[in-house]
Formats: sequence, C-alpha cells, structure tokens
Amino acid sequence: MASSIGSESDSDLNVVSQINVTPFVDVVLVLLVIFMVTAPLLARDLIKVQLPKTQTSDGSKLPRTLGIGVNKEGQIFVDGILTSEEELISQVKALLATQSELQAVISADIEASYGKVARVIDLLKVAGLERFALQVIRDERSP
Repeated sequence: MASSIGSESDSDLNVVSQINVTPFVDVVLVLLVIFMVTAPLLARDLIKVQLPKTQTSDGSKLPRTLGIGVNKEGQIFVDGILTSEEELISQVKALLATQSELQAVISADIEASYGKVARVIDLLKVAGLERFALQVIRDERSP
C-alpha cells in the first residue's frame, strides 16, 4: 500500500517543462493597439498646436498619412520632427517614390500665419503631393 501511494505522489510531481505564451502574446497585442491609438494624439501634443474648431470634419484616412504640423511661430514639423522647407520637399518626394497612396494631414495652430499654412500647401504641391487635408476639431456647440 505504501508503494502505491509513493507511485501516485511521483506522478503528481511531474513538472510541466513548457511555458504557455498565449497570455503573454495577448498582453503584447493589447499594448500594441493602445500604442497605435495614442501615438497620434501624443505627437499632436508635443508640437503644441491648438487646432481650430469647426462644425464639420471628416475623419477619413488613407493607408499612409504624413503628419505635418505648423506651430504659431511658423515652424514646420513632419511627423513630429522640426523640418526646413527644403527637407519637407525632399521627404515628400522620397515617400511618393515608394508610396503612391500618400496623404498629408496638416495640423496648423489657430494662431499660425495663414501665409505660412498656404506656403506649406504650396510646398507639398511642388513636391508632387496632391492629397492633403487640414486637421480641425469638431465644435460641439450647435449654431
């Protein structure tokens, strides 16, 4: 009887030598989704752009979107990085060579010069980019 008890306890002591990675993968995927959703919001806040409010805005996006920001001092940012006008043209041309479905979203501060925003739009067209949009925030107040 003691030998049968010993054999049962030996089978209970078998150690599982494999790690179940499914919960780890689930957590990593959730963190990836959270990062993908919050990254554009963080980039907008880093540039210190106060967007104008409108009653209509369209949230449609193409697969590849180039984020261009103009702060109230008139500085140009491409995907959160301070850029000169010449660098903007060269970056857009390089991206258009590899991605034909490129669209730019221009986020200009409400106090930014109208002329500077028009200059950025002109630079995009000179580089060959015809699809762009101006980012605004929907004004929730009804007229």
